[in-house]
Amino acid sequence: MTTGGEVAGLSGPPVGDHELWELARTGDREAFTALYHRHADAVWSHAHRLTGSGSAAEDVLAATFLTAWRRRGSVRFVAESARPWLLAVAGNEARTEWRRTARHRRLFQRLGWLGAAPVVDDHAEAVVASLDDRRRVDAALGGVRRISDRDSRAQAAPGDTAGSPEYARYEDDPAAPPGTTCITALIDQDPPDTP
Repeated sequence: MTTGGEVAGLSGPPVGDHELWELARTGDREAFTALYHRHADAVWSHAHRLTGSGSAAEDVLAATFLTAWRRRGSVRFVAESARPWLLAVAGNEARTEWRRTARHRRLFQRLGWLGAAPVVDDHAEAVVASLDDRRRVDAALGGVRRISDRDSRAQAAPGDTAGSPEYARYEDDPAAPPGTTCITALIDQDPPDTP
């Protein structure tokens, strides 16, 4: 396998793009692979900037190097690097991809298929809702922890509040389940001032 521009069978300093291209022109797959590894990241980045999509950039990258392989016999570089030519090919492939997508969109609009595809819900909304629920639960638990000793004693032993005037108006409700009179009284109270 080749890495960093070195080609199997060639010794010495790393081989330049001109030499690799000449070897690729004769069908040397290792030389073409070295060109690919040398320039794939730059071509993908350029394609991603043009398309705005990682998957479309991958398609443009593949189409760019397929075009390079097919045209290796007829293309000669004038620059020291193959990168400018590869980026130009990537730009052409990105425009082709954009035109293809636009044609498909127009066709789907004419046929009335645009809304026919099932809409896939983004799971991010569920994650955000779950985090919001968790924050609300944490806030409620924090509030429960801050309940004063008087109120927590009243919640812990609701029967002990029978003589308490602040709870007396809630104890007369026969429909209230046991133990709820204290909680109802706490809910109706004004919240204490917290620093």
